This record gives sequence, structure tokens and C-alpha cells, in this order.
Amino acid sequence: MSYAIDNLVPPLTADLQAQLALNFPVRTLEIAGGRQAFRECGAGPAIVLLHGIGSGSASWLEVAQQLGQSARVIAWDAPGYGDSTPLRSLAPDASDYAERLLQLLDALGIQRCVLVGHSLGAITATAFASGVQQQRISRLVLISPAQGYGHPSRALQRQEVRNKRLRALEQLSIKQMAEQRSPYMLSPAASPKALAWVRWNMARLNPDGYRQAIELLCSDDLLRHPPLSMPCEVHCGEADGITAPESCLTLAKALGATFNLIADAGHASPIEQPYVVAGRLAFAIKESLTGASL
Repeated sequence: MSYAIDNLVPPLTADLQAQLALNFPVRTLEIAGGRQAFRECGAGPAIVLLHGIGSGSASWLEVAQQLGQSARVIAWDAPGYGDSTPLRSLAPDASDYAERLLQLLDALGIQRCVLVGHSLGAITATAFASGVQQQRISRLVLISPAQGYGHPSRALQRQEVRNKRLRALEQLSIKQMAEQRSPYMLSPAASPKALAWVRWNMARLNPDGYRQAIELLCSDDLLRHPPLSMPCEVHCGEADGITAPESCLTLAKALGATFNLIADAGHASPIEQPYVVAGRLAFAIKESLTGASL
């Protein structure tokens, strides 16, 4: 896939940026440990969206606009992303991110919600959903979940991934990283607009927050957390080249979750197929309210 990205970004993302400011604006809360940024729209049952390592709350825009017609949609900027204060630890694990998520839910008065984790966000979502506050999660949805490299059997991969990502951060600007990595987030059939929006989001990474997220990815393991007490479902883009469908299916089986593919989508399915993803999440909200299982 090759596009003249620099020429495409301004016109292709202008309308999305306008929608973002109007329909899904960023807000901040002062909490213990600093500031927490998030976006919110809609009213109704709550659904909370956690983004991946190369993204931010804005990546959920088109999904949120659909869900906001019948639900209260919250998308956070993870610690160190957007205007959110980084975590204190230089090498945080999922429990540190889960604690910050708890602070956000408490501050917003959310006692029960559907929790959604995309990519690296799936590790934080699973940690929270299996922790002491698990009764607050009615349903867990993982989209192209990253397992992480914390298991001892993945020690060699862990070191390779950490070194590669930290070296790229040192040698390239965030903008250059976004230009290089954004095409890999999508399917070969992705639209130029989708590519431009992935790149726009990735180009807004903060180095300190990204470093902490690298440590989370490399040191934690989604499957190390206790068994889930709520229904769980896993979805994956059929053309995902980062967390491949086979890997996501394996995780789904280990979690006792259902598994479904998202057609015509790569890793960044909330951007590439927002209406399909919104439909899946709307169904998850409905199921959480009825108590039915898929």
C-alpha cells in the first residue's frame, strides 16, 4: 500500500477533526496523580473504550458518533497520551493502568459499563475486568487484542520488540513513525481517508506515554489475569497483520470468549470499519442489559 500521505492528510481529515471538536470533544479531570483526559458523547448505558498503543481517544470518533445515539460513550486517552498525565512508574504494568481507569470511572460516576479494549487497550481492559472491581463490568469486548510479551516463553520476542520500538522512538520523530507504521494498521483495500486518520492519530503520540506503553506491552501478559466472571467477546479484522486472526482466536479460546472476524479490515478496524464495529458494540450493550449470552 502506498499513498502520498503528506498531501492527503489535511483535506482528508479536516471534516473528521471538525466532527471531533463538535461531537466528541476532549475533557480533562484532575485526579490523584495528575490529569486524566477523555472524550464523551451520548446518554444511556455506559460503554468505555480503551485505545491501542499507536492511537488515542480520537480514533473512536466515528464509532462513538454511532453509539452515542443510544449510549453514554467514554473514550479515554491512556496515561501519557493526549493531555493525560503519565503514570509514576517508568515501567508500569496493567494494574497501574487499571487503577487509573478506576479513578476515571469513579470521577464520572460510572458504576457499571461495557468495557472495550482495542489492541494494547485489551490488556488493561482484561486486567480491570478480572480485578477487584470486576462487578462493574457487565461485558468485556476485545478488538484485535494484544497478548503482550510478559510470559517467560516470549522472552526473546520481548527483548526484540522492546529494542525495536525504543530504537525507532530514538531515531525517528513521532511524525516519521506515524508515516512508516500507519499503513500496516489497515487492510490493503483501506481508503486514503482511513489511512490519513490513522496517521493523524498516531502523529499525536507523546514520547513519555509511548515509552510506558512499550513497557506494558513487553512486560505484561493478557492471559496472566484470573478467569473472567462476565461474558467476553473477541473481534479481529480479517486482514489484521499485527494481531493476526489465528492469534486472536487462540486468545478467545483461552478466555472462554466468542470470536468473530471483521470483514475488509486490518488492525485499526474502529477506523477502517467504524459502522461494523459500532454495530458489534451496540449488540454487546444490548446483551449486557438483557443478561443474554451470545
